Amino acid sequence: MTTICPDKAPHNSGGNYVKRPPKPRGHVIYRGPSLLDGRPIVAVAITKSKNSKTANMVQTYIIREDIDPRDASRTGEDYSICGTCPHRGTPQPDKASGLAKERSCYVVIGQGPVIVYKSLARGIYPDATKPLEIAALGKGRMVRLGTYGDPAAVPSYVWKWLIHGAKGHTAYSHQATTQGAAFDPALYMRSADSLSEAAFAWGQGQRTFRIIAHTDEVVQGREILCPASEEAGRKTTCVACGLCGGASVKAKSIAIVAHGAGAGLIK
Repeated sequence: MTTICPDKAPHNSGGNYVKRPPKPRGHVIYRGPSLLDGRPIVAVAITKSKNSKTANMVQTYIIREDIDPRDASRTGEDYSICGTCPHRGTPQPDKASGLAKERSCYVVIGQGPVIVYKSLARGIYPDATKPLEIAALGKGRMVRLGTYGDPAAVPSYVWKWLIHGAKGHTAYSHQATTQGAAFDPALYMRSADSLSEAAFAWGQGQRTFRIIAHTDEVVQGREILCPASEEAGRKTTCVACGLCGGASVKAKSIAIVAHGAGAGLIK
């Protein structure tokens, strides 16, 4: 028989201490249909991160519940979580393995997304889908909405509860014009893929996050270079910066030089 003392490690009837079960590294905060196409998706909040650019934020992954992220990319089934993002690449459903062709997204699918998918399949992420459970995960923390996947694929109430008591958040979305998506310019930076798109968004009172090829493309007076980027000298981290919180943050829009595995495909 094992007993647990409130201020000590648990021990069995023989007086030997037994190891406490580890605290979950993540929780499922949404499980249901994608707002983009109705397919089954999950949103998982990971409470510890070693990401050098963002620092220790709460990271959130939005993935298909039923398909390995690599297969979703290759077959185009990642529309459920990425929508109209042009960095998805071109699906190659006839191939037996691999990813979409010319995928320019900076997220390495074989790392975080696949780890989260496999961990989900193993059942190590308990559900925390009630409002107060979701809020507890973000309380006092900086939260990143959509470490992988577009957060506008998930009902907005999930994110509003997650950041309810948070220190701040970062969020980006390509779904400003996608039917059914929960795009909220107060919550999200609008991901802009051209200067003309950014200029249109600015005219609508929206803040943008724009990927550029060179630092001289930053529009003075409208944008600043991401302070956490290599080109800006890594002056800070996302945890300390907090500028990418949509129109709720009164600041200029953000531009960042293309980075990651697909940077060479962005011109």
